[in-house]
Amino acid sequence: MAEAHQAVAFQFTVTPEGIDVQLSHQALTEIYRSGVRSWKKRIIRLKNSVITGVYPASPSSWLFVVIAILATMYTRSDPSMGLIAKIQDPTMSTQCQAVVSAVLFSTMLWLLLIFTMRLCLKQLLSYHRWMFEQHGKMSNTTKVWVALVRIFSGRKPLLYSYQGSLPNLPVPTIKDTLKRYLESVRPLMDDAQYEHLTNLAAEFENSLGKRLQWYLKLKALWASNYVSDWWEEYIYLRGRNPIMVNSNYYGMDFLYVTPTPIQAARAGNSIHAFFLYRRKLHKEEIKPVSSATSTVIPLCAAQCERIFNTTRTPGEETDTVQHWQDSDYIVVYHRGRYFRLRVYQAGRLLSPREIEFQIQRILDDPSPPLKGEAKLGALTAGDRIPWAKARKAYFSSGVNKRSLDYIERAAFFVTLDDDEQGMMGDDPAASLDCYAKSLLHGKCYDRWFDKSFSVVYYKNGKNGINAEHSWADAPVLAHLWEYTLAIDSFQLGYNAEGHCKGDVDSSLPRPQKLSWEIPPECEEQISQSLAVAQALADDVDFHVFSFRDFGKGKIKKCRVSPDAFIQMVLQMAYYRDQTTFCLTYEASMTRLFREGRTETVRSCTNESSAFIRALEGGEVRPRALFINIVFDREHRVTHTILYQTHQQLYRLAMTGSGIDRHLFCLYVVSKYLRVDSPFLKEVLSEPWRLSTSQTPVQQAELFDLVNYPEYISCGGGFGPVADDGYGVSYCIVGDDLINFHISCKHSCPNTDAHKFGAQVRQALLDLMQLLNPKQKEPNKTEESRPEIKKDL
Repeated sequence: MAEAHQAVAFQFTVTPEGIDVQLSHQALTEIYRSGVRSWKKRIIRLKNSVITGVYPASPSSWLFVVIAILATMYTRSDPSMGLIAKIQDPTMSTQCQAVVSAVLFSTMLWLLLIFTMRLCLKQLLSYHRWMFEQHGKMSNTTKVWVALVRIFSGRKPLLYSYQGSLPNLPVPTIKDTLKRYLESVRPLMDDAQYEHLTNLAAEFENSLGKRLQWYLKLKALWASNYVSDWWEEYIYLRGRNPIMVNSNYYGMDFLYVTPTPIQAARAGNSIHAFFLYRRKLHKEEIKPVSSATSTVIPLCAAQCERIFNTTRTPGEETDTVQHWQDSDYIVVYHRGRYFRLRVYQAGRLLSPREIEFQIQRILDDPSPPLKGEAKLGALTAGDRIPWAKARKAYFSSGVNKRSLDYIERAAFFVTLDDDEQGMMGDDPAASLDCYAKSLLHGKCYDRWFDKSFSVVYYKNGKNGINAEHSWADAPVLAHLWEYTLAIDSFQLGYNAEGHCKGDVDSSLPRPQKLSWEIPPECEEQISQSLAVAQALADDVDFHVFSFRDFGKGKIKKCRVSPDAFIQMVLQMAYYRDQTTFCLTYEASMTRLFREGRTETVRSCTNESSAFIRALEGGEVRPRALFINIVFDREHRVTHTILYQTHQQLYRLAMTGSGIDRHLFCLYVVSKYLRVDSPFLKEVLSEPWRLSTSQTPVQQAELFDLVNYPEYISCGGGFGPVADDGYGVSYCIVGDDLINFHISCKHSCPNTDAHKFGAQVRQALLDLMQLLNPKQKEPNKTEESRPEIKKDL
């Protein structure tokens, strides 16, 4: 009750003597400090908006232009060609008229220069020929282009400075998209199937396709990105199935080390680091992310806006993504209870040691869960329609609404898990599989899957992250996760006992336990959602392993792209596992464009399938097959052709000439027009039985892998996209390590994650043997550290 009284700023009662008013000094002080903090943030946002709005110029350049124009006037020259005289106000004195008119002209000239510079930068960033040039060889045109980009990019850009200069995503031509689509499905069909699909494509191109394309071009002229809003709505938010496993993904902790075995301490450091990142995000002090291929090309940062204070709200027809500007607390789940933990006190961010102290208070709290509270989170793990109905019926008013608002408006969600996870025990491989499943779905009720991300802290100090997918793609959250891991271990650190450094203010108010009033009807719905989620979770088969025989270093020595090499390995492993090929999804980003998200690289090609068939059939000598630079009637394929084909597909996807997003948007337009297309219907119904994604390292400078080579993350993973397919995530770390996360479903008799993992290992060795049969393995103990440093 004392805490409840402190939360009230004033109280008054009516007595015979009059009105008795009691003011709480502490509450009023907190209100004042919160207001000051809020206004400081508003001022920072306003300042950053001005700086970003005039980029690539700077606000101070306005004064330079004004002084320059005034100086020319004193030399009796008129740079405005009479315009200054025309805008003079006759009610002012002559000298005042001249100064005011000059300032107005200077301002207009300054704004015109900004518009011109931004337009030039936008045109420069629309040039993508540099990406298609041979590695290490830059044309003179590209050299001039790089110099111009550097000139027009200004100095010290903020996180969102480039947003107004990024080009819009172009709409490919129908003819090119259909041509590339037919090429991508040729290895998956026999002659009769391919002829049927070719006829459908030709009919679509000559009739309905032109009409749909016209509408799509109209949208591209009006919208910043003709794909992203429809992609978010129809691929993510309108899905009525559980988002757990089907949509959410996870990220792992360090693979070989745990900075501290104390659960509360690990939470203290990393939660503090999360809020340090949020502070940098609000101040736009995070350096704009650039393309991995070229450091002068910025990527769209729009997805960063919704990292914190964001939740996915269920609806009966479609969900919505809600984002709030700020919150000074997180919500923590432990043993069936929910706690609101404020991380700011008197306007300052709590120190890691203070956050550890508060987390330990939650761990030591003996109170039991309220009726219906323990498994409440299962509502977010089950089907969306029941959750939407339950939210409307039981959480739209009273104490339930207040507690749900606390969760949804929190900066992020935290789970204190009583289990121990990580690479440990007598069977480290099996423990990694268990670790992955725990992060992906947990117990199906101890995560809040609607939050933009939830952080899990295990009893042994290990941690991990689970993320909702609709608001952003994995690289955005991976950037935050890398920062948090690095700050936690290399900057904040721990004392000799494993606790966070610093002192504790023991007068901190205790975390607030959330209250609920769950009726029996809601408990029944929670049980039903939990049953659906549990069946889904139990069906997931996961296998995580690290491949250490070789890595990126040895692959590059063979003059092959590491990504193309691994994609070929996955094709080979799938063919050996299933004796056939399948439609393969490799995620590629389109953030070279404004509000860009992802595009699909169809990695299964005519060249790759011909190579694998010839290799498995023993038609020609394997090494000659891969190296002879021939693709002819005898099915001889070379690494050059395979490498170039994959690279070409990847580059086309990144530069807006992919296949699948264009076809998807054409399909959406057809639905709006209420017209059916047999071609689009067939295209959109094709299952992705092999879905793949790479997790790149983006902030290598944060990690000291020379002195601490064991501080490497295992990356992250996701569930299978198709019921009878595989989901494969891989992370290339340093020159000697590749981590794989493989998922499928137990219910499919034809898939097995461990079996597929064994096929991947063997394919890696076999393909390297083809490329370099005589090269000896490097001495890991002598070369692992410098080679890791070389990459990171």
